[in-house]
Amino acid sequence: MPSDPNFHIVLHAPEIPQNTGNIGRIACCTECRLHLVKPISFSFDDAHLKRAGMDYWRHVDCIIHEDFESLLKTAAGAPMFFFSTKAKQCYWECPFERGSFLVFGSESRGLPQYLHDTYAPQFYTIPMPGNFNRSLNLANSTAVAVYEGLRRILPGTGKQS
Repeated sequence: MPSDPNFHIVLHAPEIPQNTGNIGRIACCTECRLHLVKPISFSFDDAHLKRAGMDYWRHVDCIIHEDFESLLKTAAGAPMFFFSTKAKQCYWECPFERGSFLVFGSESRGLPQYLHDTYAPQFYTIPMPGNFNRSLNLANSTAVAVYEGLRRILPGTGKQS
């Protein structure tokens, strides 16, 4: 993993090991660093995590943070963008930059209200025009955001930011 990842993928209080395993694979395949903010609702010995991450997991560049404040110290002022079904801005409007922190909430609760209150202008949503009352799976949402960001920052992949 390069010392300067394309993006930093942040999972705040992840609950489902299969999602984290899949997101680890996304991180490996896109040269991103994965950050997990406690509490984490599963063990890293969990068979579901290992099955979803397959042989990728040992290559995942992963940092575990005790709390969000620890993550902020690591971010050291880098751009942070938050993804939530409650956001008003579409992720197409997100000003992705290489090295940005892309923050996702837990599967059942999303991101805590204090983050919505503190970082409201930096919140983005993925539109779901279907007539279904649920949101996308966390790993799918992460992939959508990461690949839109890559489309913008990597030469030859689309519009540059």
